[in-house]
Amino acid sequence: MKRRLLTASLFGPLVAWKMPAFAQDRPVEGRSYLVLQSRQPTRDAGKVEVLEFFAYSCGHCNAFEPMIDAWQKKLPRDVLFRRIPVAFREDLVIHQKLYFAIEAMGLVEQLHPKVFAAIHAERKKLDTPDQIGAFVAANGVDRVRFLQLLDSFGIVAKVKQATALATGYAIEGTPSIGVNGRWLTSGSLAGSNSKSLSVAEYLLELARKGG
Repeated sequence: MKRRLLTASLFGPLVAWKMPAFAQDRPVEGRSYLVLQSRQPTRDAGKVEVLEFFAYSCGHCNAFEPMIDAWQKKLPRDVLFRRIPVAFREDLVIHQKLYFAIEAMGLVEQLHPKVFAAIHAERKKLDTPDQIGAFVAANGVDRVRFLQLLDSFGIVAKVKQATALATGYAIEGTPSIGVNGRWLTSGSLAGSNSKSLSVAEYLLELARKGG
């Protein structure tokens, strides 16, 4: 999904891991990936950071979710993977809050894929607190507690941080993958969403080498 991003001002032992061979298909700067004009902050200086910029309303993100979830589970321990929800319209900020509330309650494995399924397979609307409350209650989560968390100071702060990161990475569409505050790739740059994962692996290796 490609949209104009909301600006931040709107919100008050390593495991075995082998790099693929890039003999004749080595990613090319400016074509397979972009170098950011300004380096973006990362959470842990001791790890290489990978960010998945996504939106629950994005059909491409829905299709990509099983692929990137399987991929991130195989990343080595020196890689920090984070999901960053993006809102291209102010009315979709609630989806950013939804993800961060799910994350704060430790329910990403349980609920993250179900949100995609509810929106894209079951055609349910999760655009209001009442709709979200009904959804989480149907999945065994305390509705009152979840809705209190949804509008809490901590969640609002995370939304601001996510929006600032998406702005810093100049995100114009989802899904996109940011690497170590320096590089950005996506399906449109790499040629497909699956290829963007290969490009991300290449960029991870560049980061390890201090590139």
